[in-house]
Amino acid sequence: MKYIKDYKEGDRVFDIYLCKNKNSAITKNGKPYDNVILQDKTGTIDAKIWDPNSAGIDDFSTLDYIEVYGEVNNFQGALQVNVKRIRLCKEGECDPADYLPVSEKDNDVMFKELLDFIASVENKYLHTLLEDFFVKDEAFVKKFRMSSAAKAVHHGFVGGLLEHTLGVTKLCDYYSHAYPMLKRDLLITSAICHDIGKTKELSLFPENDYTDEGNFLGHIVMGTEMISEKIKNIDGFPKVLAGELKHCILSHHGELEYGSPKKPAIMEAVALNFADNTDAKMETFKEILNNATDTGWLGYNRLMESNLIMTKME
Repeated sequence: MKYIKDYKEGDRVFDIYLCKNKNSAITKNGKPYDNVILQDKTGTIDAKIWDPNSAGIDDFSTLDYIEVYGEVNNFQGALQVNVKRIRLCKEGECDPADYLPVSEKDNDVMFKELLDFIASVENKYLHTLLEDFFVKDEAFVKKFRMSSAAKAVHHGFVGGLLEHTLGVTKLCDYYSHAYPMLKRDLLITSAICHDIGKTKELSLFPENDYTDEGNFLGHIVMGTEMISEKIKNIDGFPKVLAGELKHCILSHHGELEYGSPKKPAIMEAVALNFADNTDAKMETFKEILNNATDTGWLGYNRLMESNLIMTKME
């Protein structure tokens, strides 16, 4: 199949894609048309069905796999597909792995690395808490390993939450050696748990969208609640240690305007905020550069709040 990332203006489309979203609209002249977002593992592309009632357009819905025939056009600087025909695919015609964005890194290898960090935590209460989540809770582990870290922006792919968590944990491990005043066990536990609420905030692929609970509460609050529930079942868990851990989770976005209910008040919370921001920003920049079609100035990017440049490799 030809992947979405490889399409150029003028290309003909004749392949199977996942319909990530579909909605109907009306032109200024009162004619109905459909907006469709096509997806494969390399990304998404907008598509237009200008006559949804015409022959050759099968009835289909969001999250169906559809065979699309059309042409790639450039509309206001963005590629979109002008759809001519659509066929609803039958079960078994395609491999879902071709249509879901997946981490480039091996999921098993990443999870083994995360378990190694858990094994290195010496505090018996924090170690028990981590094992209760990442060893004993099979349903949580399965969802955690398949979750994305975001609907968009960074690590928005299957395994993205695991990849981001591991990246943050590695940075925090470095900080703990560079700045010995940091309580390593607290910092590593905070890093591993900082985004566990995203397993409830976002649905799994192919939807990868905010749940009702996610919209109401957000992953920071939900993650703190999840930790509180586990701590209740750990006999003798120190009250101050529980407060420090939950504070790190509540403040890991650093600023109130970025969604943190609290600003960092302990060193470990500051370190976690920097590690989280670093890993997110580096991945965001990497994804921007990977999607760039040429070297040179790329224009203003609202996520990075700067005019970015794609430099040539030496």
